[in-house]
Amino acid sequence: MVSRKRNSVIYRFASLLLVLMLSACSALQGTPQPAPPVTDHPQEIRRDQTQGLQRIGSVSTMVRGSPDDALAEIRAKAVACKS
Repeated sequence: MVSRKRNSVIYRFASLLLVLMLSACSALQGTPQPAPPVTDHPQEIRRDQTQGLQRIGSVSTMVRGSPDDALAEIRAKAVACKS
């Protein structure tokens, strides 16, 4: 009797865990969004806005400090390439 009850609890817990994991995966996948309108300055886009866009280049940097310093450097390089 105890074994049957334990198996029932494990089965329910495993089912709940599977449902939660599958719903989390679907929450992470965003639906494609249209790209923002073109402006005269570089702009940041999200991954789900890249569908249908053509990559024309990439910018990278190596900066000591915080991630914000690296973002500022990348933005400055993007503006310099646009000019």
